[in-house]
Order: sequence, then C-alpha cells, then structure tokens
Amino acid sequence: MTVQSIAEPDITLAGRLFGELARGTRAGRGIVRDSYGPGEQFAHDLIAATGRDLGLEVGHDAALNTYVTLPGRDPAAPAVVMGSHLDSVMQGGNFDGAAGVVAGMAVLAGFVQAGVRPPVPLTVMGIRAEESVWFDWGYIGSSAALGRLDPAALDVRRSDNGRTLAEHLAELGGDVAALRAGRGQLSAVNVSRYLEVHIEQGPQLVDAGLPLGIVTGIRGCARYSAARVEGVYAHSGATPRAYRRDAVLAAAEFVAAMDAVWERREAAGEDLCVTVGVLATDPAVAAGSKVSGAVRFVLDVRSTSEATMRAVGAEAVDLAADIGVRRGVRIDLGSPTWSPAAVMAPDLQAGLTAAARRLGIPHQAMASGAGHDAAAFAGAGIPSAMLFIRNDRGSHNADEAMDLDDFAAACRVLSAWLQEG
Repeated sequence: MTVQSIAEPDITLAGRLFGELARGTRAGRGIVRDSYGPGEQFAHDLIAATGRDLGLEVGHDAALNTYVTLPGRDPAAPAVVMGSHLDSVMQGGNFDGAAGVVAGMAVLAGFVQAGVRPPVPLTVMGIRAEESVWFDWGYIGSSAALGRLDPAALDVRRSDNGRTLAEHLAELGGDVAALRAGRGQLSAVNVSRYLEVHIEQGPQLVDAGLPLGIVTGIRGCARYSAARVEGVYAHSGATPRAYRRDAVLAAAEFVAAMDAVWERREAAGEDLCVTVGVLATDPAVAAGSKVSGAVRFVLDVRSTSEATMRAVGAEAVDLAADIGVRRGVRIDLGSPTWSPAAVMAPDLQAGLTAAARRLGIPHQAMASGAGHDAAAFAGAGIPSAMLFIRNDRGSHNADEAMDLDDFAAACRVLSAWLQEG
C-alpha cells in the first residue's frame, strides 16, 4: 500500500505504555496478567483507553478481545490487523505478548500524528488468553475471534481457582452463547493480513548480534502430557539388578533415546525440538530406599514439518515399547494434543525483509519454536507474518530484557511496510 507521507512510530508512547503495564501488573519480581483475570483486564483497559485518547475506534468481541482501529479511506476494505496477546504466565516478563500490541499502538499513533489516513483500515488487536497455563487450551482469544474455538474450551477450569472459562467470560461481560455457537468476528473476508511483533523467546538473535528476526514459520507441537512409566516398587537394598522393574531407569533411557533421535534428525537437516519438561516420581509413594515403580513425564515434540512430528511420534512409540520389554516396565505415552505448524506468508516475509533493508536494519530469517496467535490466523486462511525482537534472558520469566531501541527498529519496519509495502 502507498500513503502520502512518512509516519514515524511514537516510541515515547510505547515507553509510557510499557511502564504503565509494569506498574499495573507487577506482583513481586514478575508480571502477572492472568487470562480473564485482573492483570489481563488491566492491560486491555489500558490499550482501549489509549486508543480512545488517540481518537481511534475501540471495540470488543464476544471473547473480549480488544480492537483499536484507524479507519481507512475505504472503510469497507478488509483490514490489516496487527496484534498479539496481553496475558502472561505467572511471574512472567513485561514484554512477552504485550510488545506486539504496544508496537501496533505506536504505529497507529504515528499515523495519527502525521495526519496520514491509510487506504484500508488498520486495526491493533489485543488478544485474550494465548498462554495455556491458566486454561489448558491454546489460542483461546484468537480462535474465538476467528469463530474456531471448540465449545469444549468453555468448560475448561482455570488452573489456580477451578472456575470455568465460561464463568470468567460471563463475569467480565463476554458473550458465552455466541462462542458456544461458533460465531466469530474475523475471517479471511474482512481481514487481508495479520502481522505480529513479538520478542524472541530464545537466544538466536542475541547470539547473532541482530536486533530483528523475520519469521518463516511457527513450529507445531505434539505434546504427550499424560505419559507414564509403570514398573514395580521394590526394596533398594534387597532387590538385585536382574529382578528390578525400575521406572526411573526406564524413563531415563527413554529420555536419552529421544535426545538421540533429535540429534540424528537435526543432523539430517530436519527442523525439530524434543523436550521432556516434566519428569517426576510420586512423592506420596516414592522413597530413597525404594526402587521406583512409577514415573510420570511430559514429552513435547515440535517442528515446522508435520511429517517430522508424526515420524518422531512413531519413533517414540517404538522406543517406548522396546525399552519397556527390556526393562520389564510399561511405557504409555498416551494420546498427544496437537498444534499444527504454520507457514508465514512468503510475500509478507519478502515485504518485511525489503522494508528492513531500506531502513538499514540488520535482520535474519528464522523459525519460531514457540506457538503464537499468528498460527491461528494462518490456519484460518489469513496471510500472516511475524517480526521477532532481540530479547536477552529468554521469556516466561521476570528477567526478560528487550532493548527499546530494538523495539523501535521493529516498529519502524512495520510502519514502513504498511506505508510502502
């Protein structure tokens, strides 16, 4: 699209918003913006109030996602949506998710201050409940907005208080009936493109010394959340090795074998991450003087290739069966939950790359290992793209360390693409 003049993002406004978000949602060292709770609501109220102060249109949908819109010269044209989530994990950082919403607000403020009216509507979307730690369900807000939320999600109970998503929604004024009926607000008919700015949640940009990444795709995830090893409890001193059915040793062998699968497939050029993030005995039964008879674990398999995820899942089942026979135990992985991989639109990648080059901002192409709402938009047939901002010390912790200059670079690329792309 082409506009008449250059609109520079309002980074001063962005800095103020980050400061207000931190002050309003900090709890101890970290940030708590709980999904459909007071912290997340504070963030949505702040973005809505800022939009009104800028003279922009502000609205909400049945799931209480927030929309701030700068009307276009053709108000009926499909909108360009910029957004991300405003919730956080418990004791998270201030930038995960929020950076994308604040970036959009900085860009819209720049358009307003420059007196630029774009040819099509530009909408900043503050998305609800992306983090699945509160309700064990992915992409709640974006899926609801797209009319693709499984009604079963409304009956999922929040992890800290046991109340259902439907109860939380109703209390805040959401339209539960509309969500149960699958009525959404967004589709490929009224949204032409979706762009999400987000901090990188790993170390690649820091290690490369680059401020920005242009995302090629979002890894899908096959997660085996109820995996178990069932052996036999026995006395640690009185049970010879040959008679043991040790769940801990079997679990350890399985974890090491899956790491070898990862190493082999990565060496062959496949995109893959394999993680066992939970590995635990039962504290009510296990003891230092016992051979352990049970272990539970969570196996997380991610790739930009669905074929790779399915192949690794099949290998995991075969390894579990083989180790189980040799160790005299039963390894049951259970059924995985499945989040499909998403490819970012090549033309949007090319446009963002060209904008970064015109501005002289160093960058690299990279895949996203974490899930993002952009995957939900891409899955709904809406061309989607992402910009990553360099961020030290990872994310999902209180020590996120995004530099405001790097954030400004992302905003400039986004604004330039909207004006020249």
